[in-house]
Amino acid sequence: MGSKPMRTAVTLCAAAALAVPLGTATAAPSGERTSQQSRDPVLVDCSSQPDVRPGTFVLACGDGNSRLVSMQWSRWDAESAVGRGTNAVNDCVPYCAEGTFHSYPVTVRLDQPRAWEKDPGERHYTRMTLTYTDGRPAGSPGTVTYPLWD
Repeated sequence: MGSKPMRTAVTLCAAAALAVPLGTATAAPSGERTSQQSRDPVLVDCSSQPDVRPGTFVLACGDGNSRLVSMQWSRWDAESAVGRGTNAVNDCVPYCAEGTFHSYPVTVRLDQPRAWEKDPGERHYTRMTLTYTDGRPAGSPGTVTYPLWD
């Protein structure tokens, strides 16, 4: 066999090796999904950190005496987010440092997304509604709506 078949085989192998990475790149998810994810609003926490689908969230930033825990989100999109979890609330009896945390199952809805002051290219939810599904803190209505910070 001459050198021509060997050169052809080497060329074909090189072409195949180059085609594999190109094929993988083309088969990867399009930028459309990434841009969709970046369009979905975030939830801004007490430290001004954005988060998506957080498992926990502090409601009482000053003292941490009310927070959402064990959150499971069923919806998170450009208009709203919906999840279920527990609102852990300190009864502050006799005072907050000596109080007891009580757990109340809740449904959480986030909505009214707006541009975030810290990063106007990022949208964040500006309102949270808690609906207590089995018991609730003393003096609290069954549904509570809070404006969220920027």
